[in-house]
Amino acid sequence: MRLARNGCIRKSGFTLIELMVVLVLIGIMTAMIIPEMKGSYEDALLRSNSRELVNVLNLAYSRAVTINQPHRVRLDRSAGRYLIERRVGQANRENSFTPVKDIPGGEGRIDPRISIEFRIQGEDFSNASDQNPPLVSRDDLPPQDRVETIAFYPDGTADAREILLEDRAGFRLALRINPTTARVEIVELERK
Repeated sequence: MRLARNGCIRKSGFTLIELMVVLVLIGIMTAMIIPEMKGSYEDALLRSNSRELVNVLNLAYSRAVTINQPHRVRLDRSAGRYLIERRVGQANRENSFTPVKDIPGGEGRIDPRISIEFRIQGEDFSNASDQNPPLVSRDDLPPQDRVETIAFYPDGTADAREILLEDRAGFRLALRINPTTARVEIVELERK
């Protein structure tokens, strides 16, 4: 409250029109910001899932070298699951890999909003089809396991693969496994 010049007490505050103008401005700003935030959320989800896959690939590599036994990461694209497996028995047996259950982070899920696609390293992602081309792999992997697995070997090498991750908004990342060093590189691709 203020004292006016004529001696009357005057109340200060906002008028209804001023409040409505502020609310309209807040509404306009919100309408402009929300679509941008959605893209940021989708992008963050994609990056989080890619880091999770990089961690499991590095874990499989580390185990293969440490234990001196081939390991692989199996990705089930339809279920959105991954797990680390290790070699048991002879190399020419069809089911010579078994899941490793005693490693924290050795298995998990990829968010269902993220699609997964395997490619041979260097292949163009723009002409993706529903079927994957035949992949060249080490001879000791059975044919049905060559597409959805990435093997890591005791000598520090790995299968050359690229894994394409894409969210519903079209953001894409490629995880490229270097066959010589078994290191994973994350490459950001153009949005579809």
